[in-house]
Amino acid sequence: MTLFDGIAARIVETPDLSVNVLERIGDDPATPPERTVVFIHGNVSSSLFWQEMMQDLPHDLRVIAIDLRGFGGTEHAPIDATRGVRDFSDDVRATLEALEIPAAHLVGWSMGGGVVMQYALEHPVLSLTLQAPVSPFGFGGTRRDGSRLTDDDAGCGGGGANPDFVQRLIDHDTTDDAPTSPRSVFRSGYVAAGFQTQHEDVWVESMLTTSTATGNYPGDAVKSENWPGFAAGDIGVLNTMAPRHFDVSGIVDIADKPPILWIHGAVDAIVSDASFYDINHLGRLGIIPGWPGDDVAPPQEMVSQTRDVLARYADAGGEVTEIELEDTGHSPHLERPAEFRHALLEVIGYVGHPHDPAPPTEAIILRSSD
Repeated sequence: MTLFDGIAARIVETPDLSVNVLERIGDDPATPPERTVVFIHGNVSSSLFWQEMMQDLPHDLRVIAIDLRGFGGTEHAPIDATRGVRDFSDDVRATLEALEIPAAHLVGWSMGGGVVMQYALEHPVLSLTLQAPVSPFGFGGTRRDGSRLTDDDAGCGGGGANPDFVQRLIDHDTTDDAPTSPRSVFRSGYVAAGFQTQHEDVWVESMLTTSTATGNYPGDAVKSENWPGFAAGDIGVLNTMAPRHFDVSGIVDIADKPPILWIHGAVDAIVSDASFYDINHLGRLGIIPGWPGDDVAPPQEMVSQTRDVLARYADAGGEVTEIELEDTGHSPHLERPAEFRHALLEVIGYVGHPHDPAPPTEAIILRSSD
């Protein structure tokens, strides 16, 4: 595990599994919850992705990044997808309890955004930062209003993973020899075209920590009479986000509404209204043959669904800030770290919100004798 300067890893024992966490060396365990930030990574990644942001945050904050089960250095326990992402959110809760952190500011990326929304449905949080989050209605197979397209979630879940990509994870392929190699997937899916980083080897290392054991990534699939011929199963990572298992739109109704920051890239290839990871969108493009058309299998409007749910959250009294970053892909914290950092510090209350409109300025004239 490649750790950056000032970052340390340790194993936290919980009742169900051993969880790997990253912390900053020197952070005070007695830091109060209102100055504690907890990062949750997304699918096919790990806590390693958060290290640059952890380094850059003020040092009077306590900053922690947790590896979800089956990723990074955390135990590779199987995932019961019929619970949605609750196995993950329960693990986060158990880890914070072991660390004696009753509440914190939670930051979730992609699938991790779904995890922190699920967490907020069941436990107190001080704020939610959703970076390129999975739609509140899951991944694939829903209309704009969240209603499911088929009873079996055809085209969703574990069957949607590219077998060659899975094999390259198993083989720990670090090359860019094929579009399905993890390095190529990082360049085409995780960030906008042309993004350069000196830490690409570390991000690929992080992706390669993904467990492909039974019950982890990607999960099982079942046959379907509906196009494209498979449907979501009941175990493994991708099935946790199948619409029949996953729906966190209930955040609209929670009584104590934490402020929410939703930050996402305008050219995100993964979470989008036209996602290149959505089977129905690929069918519309002709990449997958036999697509039955928009009436039967419309692409999922992921960003619009999130905007709709968060608008209802705001109407119900919650505070929501949306930031869409131009020329940015699935990873604003890597691609636009300054903007991400400032927005995060605002939502946790560390810095104030700028006045809009700005207050009038005053001219103060001092005499030389003063």
